[in-house]
Amino acid sequence: MANADTSITRKLLRRPSVIVAVSIIVLTCLLALFAYVFAPDATPDANRMIVELGARSPGFNKELLLVPKRVIQEDKNSFAYLFTGKPSAYQAVPFNQYQFTGDKLVIHHYIDEGLQDTISYAVKELLPADKRVLSLQEQQQYIAQHQIEHRRFYLGTDRYGRDILSRLLVGSRVSVAVGFVAVILSLTIGIILGAVAGYFGGWVDNTVMWVINILWSIPTLLLVFAITLTIGKGFWEIFIAIGLTMWVSAARLIRGQVLVLREMEYITAAKALGLNDLRIIFRHILPNIAGPIMVIAASNFATAILVEAGLSFLGIGVQPPMPSWGLMIKEHYNFLLTNRPMLAIIPGIAIMLLVYAFNVLGNALRDALDVTDN
Repeated sequence: MANADTSITRKLLRRPSVIVAVSIIVLTCLLALFAYVFAPDATPDANRMIVELGARSPGFNKELLLVPKRVIQEDKNSFAYLFTGKPSAYQAVPFNQYQFTGDKLVIHHYIDEGLQDTISYAVKELLPADKRVLSLQEQQQYIAQHQIEHRRFYLGTDRYGRDILSRLLVGSRVSVAVGFVAVILSLTIGIILGAVAGYFGGWVDNTVMWVINILWSIPTLLLVFAITLTIGKGFWEIFIAIGLTMWVSAARLIRGQVLVLREMEYITAAKALGLNDLRIIFRHILPNIAGPIMVIAASNFATAILVEAGLSFLGIGVQPPMPSWGLMIKEHYNFLLTNRPMLAIIPGIAIMLLVYAFNVLGNALRDALDVTDN
């Protein structure tokens, strides 16, 4: 078994396209897991809006004054922030220039290209409570060092002034999560029903195939719509809806494989030894069709990503302000006809790359596991 695994790995690594595909998948999973660590905007859902900076091109940069918010956010431990993001205690105000005049900070507030107004803040109001006891000069130095920052938006900003790079990273969590949940659900249902139908045959097979044929005749998107409208919209609901519609292809494939394997001599010998049916299915049949299962898992992963993106684009996927690549395209597809097409193109490229990677991996697995390939 170890030699077979080594042989399959060697076949896969011979292909540069597989190495690229696996690299894309691993990198996406790591970025999804540590999205709030790498994201420039680590607030929950990367939802810090700076409306003055809406729809800016990649590479846009601006100075920001961090003004303390009046409402104090609930404090959590650092580990929780890794998964949920940390609410910002400051409001970001873009400006062109600033100067201190006594105990006042005066900024030229940036509104738009060629538009600005003047705003003044009391120095003490900008400081945390423990810094207000400092001398005026020290207070000014603290603000200049800690509450005035130069921010570069590497992929630009969306229509609400949110950092696209941050929302792209956090949105990768939805695509990766929907793939995993859909694959787990579809394979669990597909393996159980397909194996039972193929092994027992008769009325069990006829019943399962009747259900499969009924569901196969309904377009996947319409079936997802129906399930979504039944259980509701939301983060977990859309995952379950997609998973419950993708088991049909897995069940058909597994049933066909089991129909072949159940006629093998070693299965006949296992029955003669008095082994129970469940042990034969799960210990002797399913391990021998692990290859096709891996192929369909990669295919279902790519399909789930596309379905989720389509549902989010139509407005019945994950709901704002949670970022999703499909939702990002929906919010900015009208910019394709303006001078800001990258707002919609960037998440589209992300979807394309990840789906491409899983399709390449699935095709490579199919070829590597093909025993007729010499």
